[in-house]
Amino acid sequence: RSCNPPVGNLATGRTPVTLTTCGQNSTELYCFYPDQNLLRQVSQGCGQPRCTKCNANQPDNSHLPADMTDDFFANPVSWWQSAQGVHREEIRMDFETEFYLTHVIAVFKSPRPAAMVLERSQDYGQTWRPYKYFSINCTATFGLQDDLIEEGSMCTSRYSDAVPCTRGEVIYRALNPANKIEDPYSPEAQDLLKLTNLRLLLLKRQECPCHGSGLVEKPQRFAHYAIYDLIIRGSCFCNGHAEESPGSVGFLREPGSCVGVVHGKCVCRHNTAGDHCEKCAPLYNDQPWKPGDGKTGAPNECRKCRCHNHADSCHFDLSVWLASGKRSGGVCDNCKHNTEGHRCQRCKPGYYRDRGKPMSSTEVCKPCACQPMGSANATFSRSWRCHPKTGFCYCKPGVAGPNCDRCLMGYWGFGENGCRPCDCARDCDQHTGNCFNGYDNEPFFNIPIGGRIPDLVQMPTNESEEEWKWNDHEQGFSALRHPEKCVCKEKVLGGVTDFCQMKYAYVIKARILSAHDKGTHAEVVVKVKKVLKSGKVKIARSNRSIYPESWTNRGCTCPILNPGTDYLIAGQEDSRTSKLLVNMNSLVKPWKAYLGKQVSDILQTGCK
Repeated sequence: RSCNPPVGNLATGRTPVTLTTCGQNSTELYCFYPDQNLLRQVSQGCGQPRCTKCNANQPDNSHLPADMTDDFFANPVSWWQSAQGVHREEIRMDFETEFYLTHVIAVFKSPRPAAMVLERSQDYGQTWRPYKYFSINCTATFGLQDDLIEEGSMCTSRYSDAVPCTRGEVIYRALNPANKIEDPYSPEAQDLLKLTNLRLLLLKRQECPCHGSGLVEKPQRFAHYAIYDLIIRGSCFCNGHAEESPGSVGFLREPGSCVGVVHGKCVCRHNTAGDHCEKCAPLYNDQPWKPGDGKTGAPNECRKCRCHNHADSCHFDLSVWLASGKRSGGVCDNCKHNTEGHRCQRCKPGYYRDRGKPMSSTEVCKPCACQPMGSANATFSRSWRCHPKTGFCYCKPGVAGPNCDRCLMGYWGFGENGCRPCDCARDCDQHTGNCFNGYDNEPFFNIPIGGRIPDLVQMPTNESEEEWKWNDHEQGFSALRHPEKCVCKEKVLGGVTDFCQMKYAYVIKARILSAHDKGTHAEVVVKVKKVLKSGKVKIARSNRSIYPESWTNRGCTCPILNPGTDYLIAGQEDSRTSKLLVNMNSLVKPWKAYLGKQVSDILQTGCK
């Protein structure tokens, strides 16, 4: 729910500023009538005046501005008094931050002013706006109608009578029937209630009617303003996200400070921060900050960014918010643990995702372990050393292995430029290049079709397109991209009958991104661009792996699949392992638009 801090006296513990104070420069003699005399009927007269001295530098004879805001229960007869003879006086309360005002009460020792203005500033005294005008004659003094006649008027005569001649009150309520505010945190409410400074302009003195004309003392000795108490009721301004200040509930007790001082710093809830809970906490900027809703009670909490525990803060980005359909706008700051991205959701260049650990692990991104001599520099992005999903390194020509640390079969001379093709009918010694003449050294691969190969690294088939992007460069690099030693008998596209008899499980248009030599088999990563036919294995237009079955001892995949090239591929599937297979019976042709249309027509009309 939205929160409301308690209301207290904002004047407590704070000292007003006035233009004058009696006895400021030297001792003044002033006169007054005792309160008990002035509280009688005016017709009975004021009685005998009393005269005494005022000196701001003598504690027993001073009447300083602080006397208006001291504890009126502990010091009921302390007051501030202006210098003699002044008509225009100013009492200003400056706050160190923003507060919400509820009402103001001023208790006068002297007769209340005949004209007065209560003003507030919301910019620390640079500009001022009136709350209320007070006058015995609103029309004559301010040109405004009296609110006793016209409800809601800015002026009132209610508190400007000279009687009672002492302890007369002036009251202003910020919220009244004329100011109908349903949500106290709305912009309209803030414009009315929020303030940084409050000012009373005393514009015209008046005397008590009982003074008469037969004054024994000099009239100017009675000519001053005097105020017993100035009470400013209000609360911390917390935008509906707090209901207390630091320390005890509602109020802060600091060493040397008054008990009951209303401090302006809020103890924020709802994942908000700032002195007034005016912003979201550092890691909670996934949606725009809002004040609490005082009408419905909705807290409008700040929402945590999804940074997978790899960032300490995030910021709100409007473009990200709009692009997400106003669902998420948080962008993580300074991703740690070798991660990057708006949500610290991917590994930095030079690191790859450890699939055995959750994304929130501090060790989720492992450094690439590429052999410097065998790995290529010109990869999809120059800063990438290995594939961010698998950790497989990008090898130089003729080089093989996940870490690019050995020559492919049929290659030799591992060095700065990769490996060189053997000048042999068959394989050769990888160190010397000497040809093998017999079959004794030929490796034998016993790979059951559709069987599970133990060291196969499963590639997810449902990765999002965003996670697979390679800086808009989709040209793969593979140790298998140099097929000059590979001789494969390619399947040709025959007639309708021949094509249909093959009973292909899938037909796709795909771009080859990269190929990987696993030692016992090959794995080719492709980007599926179009699905012409699919079987039991679901195929999406995204990145996935296909598996060549004809893995020869020459380090070749047959049919030949060159990275960076679009192909029309028709082949079989292994529904048990959800793998797409290619072999010598598969149809693999560089993509041409006419080929795609021809096969599409065959699938739609020919194969029934």
